[in-house]
Amino acid sequence: MASTSDAELRSRRRADYLYFLPYRTRWSDNDQYAHVNNAVYYLFFDSIVNAYLIEHCGLAPPHSDLIGLVVSSHCQYFRPLSYPQVLDLALRVNKLGKSSVTYEVGVFEEGKDKPAAVGGYTHVFVDNKSRKPAALDEKTRHGLQKLLRNPCSVSAKL
Repeated sequence: MASTSDAELRSRRRADYLYFLPYRTRWSDNDQYAHVNNAVYYLFFDSIVNAYLIEHCGLAPPHSDLIGLVVSSHCQYFRPLSYPQVLDLALRVNKLGKSSVTYEVGVFEEGKDKPAAVGGYTHVFVDNKSRKPAALDEKTRHGLQKLLRNPCSVSAKL
């Protein structure tokens, strides 16, 4: 899979995403440099992805037959954020495979159209007990397809 360039990620706008989750930054999100610590962005990604999976794909942690394991992640930072900002986390699916999905998350300041950061990760779905890769069930696939920005990104691989 070709990676998305920094310029492409910088050019993202709110309209490029289909699901949003508000987030109020906390004092503890800031690091000693008075901006949101880089590790917190990965909490943002987990929060919006799992909220979507629970609300729209039938995920019921820890009881679901299938669970997603992160196999790769990334983040590009464009400008700093800090407490007490209110953010809008935005989600899209860039690639959907047989047992995997690649998510992209835009991190926006409330009311701004350009992202402060863009990142995401790839989940490989596995059987909850055996931890072996397993095909997405119909409800999960249907829910994730709603976020797919490019229908040509559906793949039978992974």
